[in-house]
Parts: sequence; structure tokens; C-alpha cells
Amino acid sequence: MNLFKDEVMSLAPVKESTIATGQSATPSQSVKKSRKLQVDWFLISILILALFLYGWKIWAAGNANDFYTAAIVSMTKSWKNFWYASFDPAGFITVDKPPVALWFMAISAKIFGVHGWRIVLPSVLFGVGSVYLLARLVTPKFGRLAGNLAALTMTLTPIVVADSRTNNMDATLIFFLLLALYFLQKATKASRPWLVMLSFGLIGVSFNIKMLQAFMILPVMYLYYWLATRKSWRRKLGHLVLATISLAFFTLLWPVAVDLTSADQRPYEGGSETNSVLELAFGYNGSQRLLGQSTGIGSRFSGMGNSTKKVTTTGKTTGKQATNKTAPTPPNGKKSSGMTPPNMKNGGKTGTKPSGNPPSGLPGKSNNPQTGSSKQSTSGSGQQPNGQTGGQQGGPSGNGGAGGAFNIGTAGAIPNLPKGFGTAS
Repeated sequence: MNLFKDEVMSLAPVKESTIATGQSATPSQSVKKSRKLQVDWFLISILILALFLYGWKIWAAGNANDFYTAAIVSMTKSWKNFWYASFDPAGFITVDKPPVALWFMAISAKIFGVHGWRIVLPSVLFGVGSVYLLARLVTPKFGRLAGNLAALTMTLTPIVVADSRTNNMDATLIFFLLLALYFLQKATKASRPWLVMLSFGLIGVSFNIKMLQAFMILPVMYLYYWLATRKSWRRKLGHLVLATISLAFFTLLWPVAVDLTSADQRPYEGGSETNSVLELAFGYNGSQRLLGQSTGIGSRFSGMGNSTKKVTTTGKTTGKQATNKTAPTPPNGKKSSGMTPPNMKNGGKTGTKPSGNPPSGLPGKSNNPQTGSSKQSTSGSGQQPNGQTGGQQGGPSGNGGAGGAFNIGTAGAIPNLPKGFGTAS
């Protein structure tokens, strides 16, 4: 009895204090308060470092990637150009990518004005956000130290730093992919279908950033959810079916809306041969990226001039080019209902794709400083340097126009990246 009395007396002051304040002090609440007060200063330091590295000298970026900057400027002119990611203010042709990443850049340019750092700013912020998401993905399973080390490794990875300083789509794509994985990890713990649908829906949004590249992690996501979720196989299957429906909806929402719009009511889909977003996704931005690019912006269609054969003589390299008296001319920025893409017949999906070669230098002069001379064709147009037979790509470096801006390296699952990789995507 005395022991019990002593215990009551020892607890009495605590009880009176809680009654006086009107609060209850329970162990669970004290643990929650301690968790709220904990600040990961190491992670905050990493994020500050990432912001410093990714934002360093973006004020000197100029126009960054001129190809996408031109589209961003055009997208700030009208809602139509904004929706379709029109390359030119007249709405004649689009860039060869979906518009989601460019939407963020166009909004930044609309708010702050068109300038290098204002265009690159969204990529910087998405890069820092990706570092934070990676830490949040690793920490629950492997601890705070492992999460911080993973975030630091990503911060210091050179290609991540380079991509976060440009107006390419890669930084935006990585952020949305990591965000999808974050919600998928949450879904395995909570077992809530809407979280799985949100995760796979974000992959659909990522498709509209850089198309099929976003789908590369889908097999791992399906397998991870199947193995990590503690539910019956029927419930798992049902959740994944709903997730696939969400994926298909957000993937096809923009491409189908564009393809169903009449060709004379929208710009031509740059890089496509049939004026179709889906054909662009599975063609120029799909199989041709893996097997070797032969069409699209910066390449040579078979109707855009004949191929060039090299004939080597003593000390000189001369080019022979077939005559082409009806050489097409570059577009003048106006739409023409009679224009059709090269190698296309009227009917089906047609549009107004510009015909003609990109400028290949002064007439009669060689564009390649290594060659001695270049013969003129009867049409008077200059020879394209390093041309290839069979309608392959022309232009500088022999793999794409715009000085290597569309040079994607050698074909294969693990290609050899070209010199200057990172200037365009």
C-alpha cells in the first residue's frame, strides 16, 4: 500500500499540470513532436549545393538550345501555339517533342520575359526536386544516411548538372519519373488503388514530355508493385488494371486530341512523316532512335535532294551530285493547302509540311573544309557535305542538321554518344 501511495504522489504533479493546460501528454504525441522538430540539415545542405551547381551561370546561358527557345517564344504568342508547341509564331510546324516540358518553360518566359536564365529556371528547379525525391525514395528502406548519400551522388553527377542547366526536357522527365516512383512506393504501403493510378498516370504525363523514353521503367514498376504489395493476387491484379487504364488515359490524352484535329487547323507535327503524334512517338522518337535515325527534323528525306557520292582523286575529294532542276525551296512561313510531305500521296492524314533543304552553304563552294572542291549541280545549289546514299541523313557530321544538334550517335541499345552530347535532345 505504501508503494502504491508513493507512485500516486509522484504522478500527481504531472496530472495537475496536464489538467491546468487542458492537454494530455501521451508517449505517442511526444514522439510525433520530436519527429516534427527533427530537421535533416545534411539533406538541406545537399539541396542548396544542387541549387548552386544547377543554377551556376544560367544567367549567361543566352538562348540555351535555340531550337527549343524558338518554340518557347512562339508558345508565348498564342494559346494555340502553346497547346501544340509550335516552332514558329505563324503556327506552321511544331517541334519534334510533346509540349509538357515546354509548357513550364513558356510559363516562366511569359512571367519573367524571354531570357536564357528564365527559360532554364524550370529545369533547375526540377533538378533540385529530383534530388529531394531520390532521398525520400531511399531513406524509408535503407536509412537517412543512405538517402543522403544517394541525393549527394545525384547532385554531383556531371550529366545531371549539365541537363539541369539547359532548356532540354531531361530534367523535367527525370522529376516526373521519380515522382511516379514515390507515389508507387506509398501505394505499396497504403494499398490504395488511387495511389497506384496516380503513379502510373504520372508515367503517362512523362510520355508527353519525351515520349517512349518514359516507358522504359514500366516493367520494373509492374514487378515492384506485384512483389511489394501484401494483398491477394486478385486485388493486385485489379489495382494494376486500374493503373494501366490511368496510364493509357494520360498517355493518349494529348496525342489523340492533336491527331483528331483537322490538319488545316493545327501546325504540322515536326519530325513525323504522316502529320501524326503517335507516328512521331513510335517512329522518329521511337524505333528510329534505337535502330538508327533516317527521317525527321535535321535529316534528309528522299525527296529533299539526291545523295552525294564521294570520288577521291589525287589530293582532292570531289563530290558528284545528280541534277535536280526542280529543287524544292524552303518554306516562307505561310500555310499552303497543296503542300504535302515528301514521299506521300494525297489522302489519309495529310498536312502542310515544309519541303526543301536546310541551307547548305554558298552555291558552288564546299561546306567541308577538308575537301578540296565541290562540283555544282545544274540547279546551282551547293553540295551537302558528307551526304549518304539511300536517303540517309545529311548535314554537318553526316548524322543530322544544325551542326550536330540532331546527331544522336550510333545505333544500338547502348550507342556511342556523339561529340558535344547534351546540346540538344
